[in-house]
Formats: sequence, structure tokens, C-alpha cells
Amino acid sequence: MGLLERLKTDILVGDGAMGTLLYERGIEHQCFEEINITQPDQVISIHREYLQAGADVIQTNTYAANHLKLSKYGLEERTAEINRRAVALAKQAAADKAYVVGTIGGIRRFQMEESTLDEINEALTDQLITLIDEGVDGLLLETFYDLEEALMITKEAKKHSSLPLIVNVSLGDIGVMSGGIQATEAFSLLTKAGADIVGLNCRMGPAHMLRSFEEIPIPEHHYLAVYPNASLPDYRDGRLFYSSNPEYFANMTGRFIDQGVRLIGGCCGTSPSHIKAVAEVAKSRVPVQKKTLKFTVREPIPEVDLTGSEKKLTEIVRKQSSVIVELDPPKKLSTKRFMEGAHALKEAGIDALTLADNSLASPRIDNLALGTMVKEQVGMRPLVHLTCRDRNLIGLQSHLMGLHALGLNDVLTITGDPTKIGDFPGATSVYDLASYQLISMIKQLNEGISFSGKDLGERANFTIGAAFNPNVKYIDKAVKRLEKKIESGADYFMSQPVYDHQQLEAIYEETKHMTQPIYIGIMPLISARNAEFLHNEVPGIKLTDQIREAMSTHEGNREASKQEGLAIAKSLIDTAMDYFNGIYLITPFMHYDVTVELAGYINAKTKIKQNQSIFE
Repeated sequence: MGLLERLKTDILVGDGAMGTLLYERGIEHQCFEEINITQPDQVISIHREYLQAGADVIQTNTYAANHLKLSKYGLEERTAEINRRAVALAKQAAADKAYVVGTIGGIRRFQMEESTLDEINEALTDQLITLIDEGVDGLLLETFYDLEEALMITKEAKKHSSLPLIVNVSLGDIGVMSGGIQATEAFSLLTKAGADIVGLNCRMGPAHMLRSFEEIPIPEHHYLAVYPNASLPDYRDGRLFYSSNPEYFANMTGRFIDQGVRLIGGCCGTSPSHIKAVAEVAKSRVPVQKKTLKFTVREPIPEVDLTGSEKKLTEIVRKQSSVIVELDPPKKLSTKRFMEGAHALKEAGIDALTLADNSLASPRIDNLALGTMVKEQVGMRPLVHLTCRDRNLIGLQSHLMGLHALGLNDVLTITGDPTKIGDFPGATSVYDLASYQLISMIKQLNEGISFSGKDLGERANFTIGAAFNPNVKYIDKAVKRLEKKIESGADYFMSQPVYDHQQLEAIYEETKHMTQPIYIGIMPLISARNAEFLHNEVPGIKLTDQIREAMSTHEGNREASKQEGLAIAKSLIDTAMDYFNGIYLITPFMHYDVTVELAGYINAKTKIKQNQSIFE
């Protein structure tokens, strides 16, 4: 009798974890899927232990056996061999007394994606075809955090086979996937795409999964599955540990069955003892046909009250000339000179003071703290940079929630310079996300939803800037990156410093189709050494030969160099203002007197233009 036929009348028991069990047994620093070839007896032994515990359905040891994941171990050429061997081992252990399902794990997570969706589709499709060809009894797609990816491979599976198809997704919060997608909605879409059995696995223990199932109806023509983790993991001495709680699993099994679940196994941290506990309960029960749904009342997230709030930067720069100035947070503990500069720039009439986030990977005073000081003590709009380098997902969301709480609603998202170039080259660069993903997540906060899908109770009100580097060989490719950031939700752009009049015109021609405004970066030079350093050593900045020569003529004369740098900056501003409303001045080495003068120059030009338009 086939798997789906059995589920019409029986509760079936799945197996438990393979990877964490191998880990517990001393296999730490190699690919778990490679064990199919190098230590097959270990895999067969675990399969048999689960079968002896009462499992009706066992999984092949192929969770990450796709060529994208295996390439990290140099095993991509052995992808098919590893999958074929895994099926053979599972079949040998099952001996036709249990169903063998070919397991395929999701690739996408919250983190920075190294592969495109097309590449993921190719990798997972190749894997599922191999598993099908080896004669598995069904397919199990598991640990899919991303619904788009899960739907994609579900459709591919149905295109290539009529085998029973189990699709388990992983939740970001109780009842919701990342992005705020309700589990009920996800299940409905997956069954329409071809899944026969839909369920939840990984990330959560039994309690949170049970609460999710209490809101999920029993499908009429499909079945529900659950594979919870043993518990929340603990971390001790560099290793992860899960609580051993088989009796608890036994208690929860009956409650899952009451919610209409018909296939029950285990995920991370579970062992044969957990599965034995599940089997002892499941074998004495019959499937539940009806249940009473528990509805969680979710209050609608209120719209942001903008009464009395200041205009957004995007509103300002679309209508008139706008000046923002970057003033680097200090590397030392004193904020005296920084605050003097902030006050001076406020008097100069700029629209925002932008605060870098540990620029060039060197630690500085936290820009959240300085942004608060600028807002409260100077009465000026702070524009806070946010890099992906220094914070993981938890830290990024926490930081953004703090910005929201303080009313600092203007942010610039950047990936960030690698730590190798900074004061602590041995520090870890996090890069959980790329900048365009961070943009998407901030937009999600503006909907009142956390990165994981949790309801945050109210909406944030961030205006999101993104970086633009036009100093590249092919500017059209740089513009395509801008378009990708626009798709993610960028509201405006701030460019790297530009030192070429013709380039300013080229930027305009390449971006004039965009509705998102651009602040053109202008950074005044203060010496010939400064010019050569920027040109030769700082990523994303290039100077023309003419400008470098002009600065070199004043080498050794500090004041003359400064005046030459100001003259060059004013000339670039003249050209930039012919094409763009936004100017982004970058203060060199805390010489805020220079950017104060340039801000005054821009404001004077703006007034002249306004007067001319009146008389015209």
C-alpha cells in the first residue's frame, strides 16, 4: 500500500534528526552528506535505530546534497553519487518494511543569498531527478523558510513525478513565515502547486508548532505533517545541545493528532528515543477528521501618524535644491569638535547631517547615540548610515527598532567595507545580508512586520537611502544595481564622490528615467597627498588627471591646497546643480569649515536661481 493510501486511515511516524545525531556521535568537521560514501555504516545504523523505534517513514541522508551546498566542500562533482548512495543505504535499512522518502532541503534563508533563484532551481531539480530515478517512495521537501523557493521546487517535483510529495516549511514566528505570510495561506498555495502533505519542521519545538496548528484547518484532500525540534538549543563550549525529553514528545504527539496531523517525526536534536515515544502514542490513535479552530485575534497595525512631522528628504529634494553633509563620528571619546561642526552646519542651512557607521571598518562613536544628540541638542535632522558588516540579523533589527523609538527615521543602507581594511583586520565581517536585502527588511518594518514575520504592533516610518557608486567602468551596470535597490524599496540614493564634469552628465543621462532622487557626492580635497590616497587606495573613488595635477601644484602649501580643493569642489557643484537637486557634501577629516563654506555656496546659487525664475 502506498504512503498516501496509508495516511487515509493511519497515523504514520516519521524518523528524527540525522545531522544532529551524527554531530553528537563525533562527526563535526565534514559534510554530513559525504558520510553516505565515507562512513555508510553510520548512516545505516541511524536508519535502523529509527526503524526499531517505530518509524514508518525514513528520510534519505540528502538534506544538503545539492551541488550548490556540496561545492563548499569541493564535492559538487559527486552530487549524483552522494544522492544515489543515500537512497541505497535507506532502502537497505528499510528492507521494504518502511517508506523511503528522498529529502531535499531549502537553500534560501534570511541571510545574504549567494545564489540566484534560477541557480537554486537548477540545483534542487537535479537532485530531485536523481532521487526519483533511484526509486524512492516519495519526496520530502523540508526546512523552507522562503515560500517562493518552496513553491518553485514543489512545481518542479510534480512536473517530474507523481510520487507522494511532502512539503514542510519553517516558520519565523507562531503561525507565520518570514514576510508575515500566514501558515494557512502557505499551505493552501503549496497544495495548489502539487503538495500532497504539508507541514512544519525545524526552528521551533513542539509547543510553538502546536500553537500554529491550532489555527490551521484540516485539509479535505491533503494531509498535515509535523517534524518539531527537540527543544530550543543550548550552546556550551563551542557545541550545540538539545534537551532530551522523549516523555514530553509523547505527550505532545496526542495533541498534534488532535489538531489533524497524520505524519509525525522529529527534526534537530531528536533521536530514536523521541521517535519511540511518538510511535507509542501514534500507533494507538486514528486520524482526526474534524477539529475546532482557535483563532488568534490580530489587531490591524495602525498607520503611521504623520501629523506635525517634518517633511521627508525625498519631498524636499524633488522640489528644490537640497544639501546634506556627512560628518564622521569621532574615533576618540570626545564629541566636542563634532558637536561644534554640527552646530556650524545647522547654521549653514543644510537639510540633514549624515553619520557614517564605522566607515572604513574602524570603530567610532555609535551613530545612533550621535544622531540622538544631533536631533536633541542641535535641532537638526540626522541621517544614520547602517552597515551590514557589523551586525547580524538580530542586531540589525534591534538597532532599527532603537532608531524608530528615538524618532530617527532617515537611514542609508550600505553593505560596508570589509574589516580587513580597518583597525581590527582580524574582526569578523558579518554580512548576514546585502544592502538590497536590508532595504527590503526595513520596508517590512514600515509595514509593522519584523524580519521573521512577527507583528511589531505598529509601523515604522523609515525613509531609506541607498548607496550609488558611479565610479565604475560601465555605468549602465551600476544603474542596474540601483534598479534592483529600487525594486527592494529604496527611496533615494547618495553617490560616492564624483570628480569629473563629464561623468556628472553621464550619470544624469543614465539615471534620468528614475523617479528616485540622487544626492551627488562631492568631497573637497585638502592636499595632494589626500588626492592621491583617494584615487589610488579608496574603493569607489577616482580622480581625473587634471584634478590630481591641480592639487599637486600646491603640494606642501596647506592653505593653497585647501583653496584649490574648494575651487574644484565649487566647479563640480556648478555642474552637478545643472542636473541634480541633491548635493551630498562629505567633510574631509573633520574640516567642517570647508563643508560649511560649500553649503553656503550652494544656498547662494539656489537663491540666485530662484530670483532669476521669478523675473523670468
